[in-house]
Amino acid sequence: MLRTLSIRDFVIVDTIELEFSAGFTVFTGETGAGKSILIDALTLALGGRGDASVVREGAAKADITADFAASAQAGEWLAANEFAVEEGGALLRRVIDNAGRSKAYINGVAATAAQLRELGDLLVDIHGQHAHQSLMKTEAQRDLLDGQAGAGGEARSVAAAYKAWRALSRQLEEFEANAANVLYERERLEWQVNELEKLAVKPGEWLEVSNEQSRLSHAASLMEGAQDALAVISEAEDHPILSQLSSLNQKLGKLADIDSGLQPIVDLIEPARIQLQEAVYALNDYLDRVDLDPARLRTVEARMDAIHSAARKFRVLEDELPEEHSKLATRLSQLADATDLEGLRKQEEKLKATYTAEAQKLSATRTRAAQLLGDAVTKAMQELNMTGGRFEVALNACEPAAYGLEQVEFLVAGHAGVAARSLAKVASGGELARISLAISVITSNATTVPTLIFDEVDSGIGGGVAEVVGRLLRRLGQERQVLCVTHLPQVASQAGQHFQVAKGTLDNGKTASRIDVLDSKSRVEEIARMLGGLEITATTRKHARELLAS
Repeated sequence: MLRTLSIRDFVIVDTIELEFSAGFTVFTGETGAGKSILIDALTLALGGRGDASVVREGAAKADITADFAASAQAGEWLAANEFAVEEGGALLRRVIDNAGRSKAYINGVAATAAQLRELGDLLVDIHGQHAHQSLMKTEAQRDLLDGQAGAGGEARSVAAAYKAWRALSRQLEEFEANAANVLYERERLEWQVNELEKLAVKPGEWLEVSNEQSRLSHAASLMEGAQDALAVISEAEDHPILSQLSSLNQKLGKLADIDSGLQPIVDLIEPARIQLQEAVYALNDYLDRVDLDPARLRTVEARMDAIHSAARKFRVLEDELPEEHSKLATRLSQLADATDLEGLRKQEEKLKATYTAEAQKLSATRTRAAQLLGDAVTKAMQELNMTGGRFEVALNACEPAAYGLEQVEFLVAGHAGVAARSLAKVASGGELARISLAISVITSNATTVPTLIFDEVDSGIGGGVAEVVGRLLRRLGQERQVLCVTHLPQVASQAGQHFQVAKGTLDNGKTASRIDVLDSKSRVEEIARMLGGLEITATTRKHARELLAS
């Protein structure tokens, strides 16, 4: 569950530190006070998108930190991703500066926004105030049913099987339509691959033969240069450098015995003599290895000509020939398979059978979940003042697709005695809001996420229905941590913890949101405000106390 939330310099928030308890918690306040900003800040800490616009005017950066008690699944994720777990917690932090640069941390260790989202999915489930609008979309209805059924893995398997089947099916269609062209292309590739196989150019060979050719073609000049250097240093008849340097070193050494001021000069000359001696050894070794080999030179140059000619023919660089050979060989292998059309057809049938089996398994899972979800939402509709109403999940057969063998469609009958029709066509705004809330509460029971957040999902609801909604959320809060942004006093009165969000003015004259935890007396005043507006009377306070006592 969410233990604390720290927000600094976010939109109109200066500094807010909140501590949360288990159970059902509400946030209330006048319109525009910043209630939903809290949800936006938490969403950012959970890896949501953010830019420089979220930084409070005049501030350098927005900083949001959310501290959760890690669930078992979250703990396993933290361990698997090598984020240390301290005191059973998961500390998520997001920082965005006024240039739009973002940084993320998990338990003090740098993380990515994607990792925040992965972990956040295990910690929090957010139902937004526009959730009912997404219910109009077929994709959202299908995802919601699959989530309720726990069929996410099956759905991914179906999508993967469909992709593999359709890819081979398209390949087969292409080869059948272009059989003559395929045969011609295969013959051409066979000739090209055979020629490159005969040449057998190895990776890096062009550089090796180029270097060897250069060395062999200049062997005479190299030998002559090395011999001249050797003669000057140590073998010349007329005072070679090494001999002169040794003689000079001896003379100065004797003089240094007389005047120690010459010793540093001796110390400088001796290393030079040693280096020259090493050069003599190296030159002798080099001359032993360099030979004039005209036959080898001709062989190397012939190899270079063959490689160069092949590179020109295939229109690639010489050192790219091995890669070109591999590419052509792969294409030839594919075309060889293509000429075996019967084998391809059998393989395509096998992949189709695999897809069909996976899709039928998913269909069976959806069928069971559709009945359970329909019954549960229908029952909730009766509590939400839709007596006689009915909710159904239809699975309409369709052509095989990446999502399976059926389209998911939510159907609703607003009252008894009428046929259920598409939710998008028959539900009014108020009915849609109530059905959406019922679905949110019911599907939340199917998840293991410990914290549920409802952001004004009760909009469009009022009167006695609102009181029922409050009781539903309080009941849900007995098993999970439930946070709810609401404008309904009937809902707010059911909470165990109550925060009031209000606008205030800072010392610098700028507007900022503040949040206060309400005690019993303050709750009466806030509920009364929600009931009666700006003018709070004794009657509205009495009504507020009755709501809180119910």
